[in-house]
Amino acid sequence: MTRITSNQKDKLVLAMDQGTTSSRAILFNSHYEIVEQAQCEFKQHFPNSGWVEHSAQDIWQTSLDTAREAIANAGVSPEQIASIGITNQRETTVLWDRQTGEPIHHAIVWQDRRTADLCDNLKAQGLEPLVSSKTGLLLDPYFSATKIAWLLDNVSDARDRAERGELAFGTMDSWLLWNLTGGKSHATDATNASRTLLYNIHRGEWDSELLKVFNIPSSVLPEVKDCAADFGSTDLFGSPIAIMGIAGDQHAATLGQACFEKGMLKSTYGTGCFALLNTGETAVSSSNRLLTTIAYQLDGKVTYALEGSIFIAGAAVQWLRDGLGIIDSAKQSGELAAEADEQQDVYMIPAFTGLGAPWWDPKARGALIGLTRGTGPAEISRAALESVCYQTLDLLNAMHADWQQDAQTVLRVDGGMVASDWTMQRLADILQAPIDRPVIVETTALGAAWLAGSRAGVWPDQKGFAESWRLDKHFDPQMDEQQRNQKVAGWNDAIQRVLVD
Repeated sequence: MTRITSNQKDKLVLAMDQGTTSSRAILFNSHYEIVEQAQCEFKQHFPNSGWVEHSAQDIWQTSLDTAREAIANAGVSPEQIASIGITNQRETTVLWDRQTGEPIHHAIVWQDRRTADLCDNLKAQGLEPLVSSKTGLLLDPYFSATKIAWLLDNVSDARDRAERGELAFGTMDSWLLWNLTGGKSHATDATNASRTLLYNIHRGEWDSELLKVFNIPSSVLPEVKDCAADFGSTDLFGSPIAIMGIAGDQHAATLGQACFEKGMLKSTYGTGCFALLNTGETAVSSSNRLLTTIAYQLDGKVTYALEGSIFIAGAAVQWLRDGLGIIDSAKQSGELAAEADEQQDVYMIPAFTGLGAPWWDPKARGALIGLTRGTGPAEISRAALESVCYQTLDLLNAMHADWQQDAQTVLRVDGGMVASDWTMQRLADILQAPIDRPVIVETTALGAAWLAGSRAGVWPDQKGFAESWRLDKHFDPQMDEQQRNQKVAGWNDAIQRVLVD
């Protein structure tokens, strides 16, 4: 990172980016440049097969520590920070005691599949159409409601305490906000609320009928606000700083990519991969098992999106490093992939925690298909990176089937994986579509910063911010069409082999 010295009169914005594997803090100046940043990984807990948990206290502490580190290393005073924006891993669920602020259990992560049977039971009762019509979502363990229900039913005395109003629920944004404000603010924004299975995205409110379906008392729920709003202030950095922006990570990335116009499309490659298509004021109902979600809500006005969710993207590279030990760093995956034997058609189905859109099969598990005695680390690395490209193709095909209007032909990409030129070129080849990588790939944090900065009056409105978007590199398809079609056919065959539901 090139450190940019901030003018003493320049008002900064702090983005707190709470992710699935790490917490980060990034200070931006008024030119949207990174002044300083800090990052800290935290432990992943896997208590049972298909279960994924985080320590909520670890999340809070790493978020606080990285914010303090970024401010200290930048050599700026808290008075120079106009506001704070929060963005977060979505759906991850925690319940805590309103008096003590102590979590009653580890946070249950969005990747966790422990409530698959509960989802199946609700489907068997014919409830999925009701849930989907109100929330735009499917009945899947991915979302928060069944995680809340599990905590209430499996933690001693939790349900009674919740009924007495003693417990609070939050996704990670609410958890951070509560701690930043010393328990004064229990709130969330519309994007995070829309991922719970409890929020009616058409009426803009918690839905009493859905609360009954999942047997969740309304007393645990946070207040829902616009993405840019007055969420309170924190005095944990030396002097009060206002918190003025909150959005779930994929929604924040949509904003950071300036996808404000209907038909614009972005895809973020982090732990998972998430593609969002801006559908404007229309909540498009999917016939291809995509999600209808709130892209963002500003000044009381909702903008909707179609979303496709891939559970495993960068996490596959992490598995190459930590599980197989065939690479020492994520960067090596692209270098190895470039050395792979093109005559070997090896496919990785990274269904470590089931499959997301458009399959939505929580019981599917991962596989390596097409192995030979000549298969080595290079071919496995290529298969891991290509799996992200094939899954993106599945999402975009579903989107084109659902969205009958013109969509942007260029895909804007961001996230850690897009730093690899090899991966982005292969993505363009598989999609047979051009790819644009922006100068600032930290678009999730940038989107949260824009919400806070524009609310504070130190950053411009949508139009002004969109004009600041800058291209780093453009990728056009180069692969022979026949080769590409053969590779895609092999992927389609491979994925059918792991489907259970």
